[in-house]
Amino acid sequence: MGQKVNPIGFRLGIIRGWESNWFTEDKNSSNLLEDHKLRQYLQTRLRSAGLSRIIIERTPKRVLITLLTSRPGVIIGKGGEEVEKLREELKKVTNKEVQINISEIKRPEVDSSLVAQNIAQQLEARISFRRAMKMAISSATRMGAKGIKIKCSGRLGGAEMARTEQYKEGRIPLHTIRAEIDYANATAQTIYGSIGVSVWIFKGEIIGEVDLTPAAVTTRNEKTSAPQQERRRSPRRNRRQGKN
Repeated sequence: MGQKVNPIGFRLGIIRGWESNWFTEDKNSSNLLEDHKLRQYLQTRLRSAGLSRIIIERTPKRVLITLLTSRPGVIIGKGGEEVEKLREELKKVTNKEVQINISEIKRPEVDSSLVAQNIAQQLEARISFRRAMKMAISSATRMGAKGIKIKCSGRLGGAEMARTEQYKEGRIPLHTIRAEIDYANATAQTIYGSIGVSVWIFKGEIIGEVDLTPAAVTTRNEKTSAPQQERRRSPRRNRRQGKN
């Protein structure tokens, strides 16, 4: 039987950092539960804000939350009113001081979470699943993705029997640990039932040491390996040598 590993968990600690960064000896379970509640609340509260990732850091008296989003203006609001409301709401959930940092995603077309959410929203709006998948693939390749795979599962097109369909472009080296594979999934609630959307995006290979701290996640530029064409520029042997 084939066993599949989450591409993000497979690379944790090597080229990918954790999304919860804290240490405690006696409050592990309560902190984990609180992190889960915070993420659920933020994903529901900021459903229309293009939220991709939520990074949580903790100190004994403060919680630092970093939001990676494609629409920071929706979260900040006019004059920062919305982010202040959000801070007060999260303060009631955690009973601690909350600091919110917002980081903008410059290229949402190559962010797997945003691509999956976009396709799920189109499916809920009764757009053809094939059209939504192909449009997402063309947008990602145009913006520099080296490979992308999209899989939809469920009663596609209102069929009586559920099935799975996928489209792929480029290469997705899932077994290469240094390959930066961005993976996410989303669920579309349609009138026919739930449809699952999974997205894999290959952004390039990371060679060398990687800073895995949360601050580096928002500031680090994508490190990719040398293109394959440059690697092939080794001097070729002159076949004419020795033929006199």
